[in-house]
Amino acid sequence: MKLRVKKRHLPGRIATGAFILNSGIEKARGDDETAQAMHGMASGTYPFLGKMKPADFLKALSATEIALGTALLLPVVPTAVAGAGLAAFSAGLLGLYLRTPGMRKEGSLAPSPQGLTIAKDVWMLGIATGLVLDEVLDED
Repeated sequence: MKLRVKKRHLPGRIATGAFILNSGIEKARGDDETAQAMHGMASGTYPFLGKMKPADFLKALSATEIALGTALLLPVVPTAVAGAGLAAFSAGLLGLYLRTPGMRKEGSLAPSPQGLTIAKDVWMLGIATGLVLDEVLDED
């Protein structure tokens, strides 16, 4: 059976896939307090999410992370598809970072202590961009 993934893509796919899958599994175990906190932060930045119930939001986020993490870990999912999913997910997180007050130092893109946990997700966008570009520009 031939893998649909180039060997050079495996480290990025495994690292991000395992991280995101674990995060989704942890969120699936979340309680009402966790749901309210995560929903409050997300809906403050993305107002359309305010229409969802916090518990439903947490379930949807958990399912999304589990699906994305699994897609990254499964070599049968084409890299361009997995990379595009990762790009969309990480762009949403970075949007949260850029648009949520208190996440950045005043007048700067540098993270505040509160923003560090989200700002670090820029590495996922970098991996996603590399995966997609490698697939699109590859002449093999």
